[in-house]
Amino acid sequence: MAITAAMIKELREATGAGILDSKKALEANDGDFDKAVEFLREKGLAKAAKKASREANEGLVVALVDGKNAALVAVNCETDFVARTDDFRNFAEGLAKQVLADPNLDSVEALLAAPAADNPEKTVADSIQEAISKLGENIVLRNVARYVQNGAGVIEGYVHLGGKIGVLAEIGVEDAAAEGDALHQLAHDITLQIAAARPQYLSRDDVPAEVIEKERSILMAQLQDEKKPDNIKQKIVEGRLNKFYKEICLLDQPFVKDDSLSIKQVLANAGKELGTTVKINRFARFELGA
Repeated sequence: MAITAAMIKELREATGAGILDSKKALEANDGDFDKAVEFLREKGLAKAAKKASREANEGLVVALVDGKNAALVAVNCETDFVARTDDFRNFAEGLAKQVLADPNLDSVEALLAAPAADNPEKTVADSIQEAISKLGENIVLRNVARYVQNGAGVIEGYVHLGGKIGVLAEIGVEDAAAEGDALHQLAHDITLQIAAARPQYLSRDDVPAEVIEKERSILMAQLQDEKKPDNIKQKIVEGRLNKFYKEICLLDQPFVKDDSLSIKQVLANAGKELGTTVKINRFARFELGA
């Protein structure tokens, strides 16, 4: 029986076993899910598998930047007590360093399947199982992002609340001569903005049409009992949609340091001062429990 990626994923999620262990278990049992679970238990993974079923909402977000390369990794555990231990912090930071060092590790799946940095004969998924057994709590690799700066500009990383929130922001400029302290300060301010204001998208153009239509329908429903002409209702809805964009789109958000300015205006002002076009190419924001 052919063993598919979906079968491996289902077994891994159910047992907490590594990707390769799950694949071997399925192959050894001709794809039979229940027998594969039993096979993993017999191999000594039952303890880790049991812990892997527990909720993991604490942990650590690690941001690393090295010149034009950056990594952001979120690793969850069950309690703040374990999250503050040196063992857990070293483990999470080790994963972030591995992502930073390898351009191919740009997703959770890629990192889990990669050889472990301290022992290439096992995978990162296997090392997580070992950490579960060692620390006595469920550990989950929640999110991974890896950036490489394209063209002139800077990448800034920021970690907030002792590792509860982590941000990466890539700021681009047309003139590389602008890559100085002022641009780095702007990038830092942008990461503070992202951490505090929780944008979901960079611009209005990035918001999926179905998200806009859903919000529009909700706003129209709120006006259903209002005795106003349809054209007036439409204007009210469009006005409220603008407020919606200011909440979810980074470029539309009021700047946390001066709410009389939008982020779009902050970038325009910075461009005038630096003598070049300044833009936000992309950003990532990870928050524990979110």
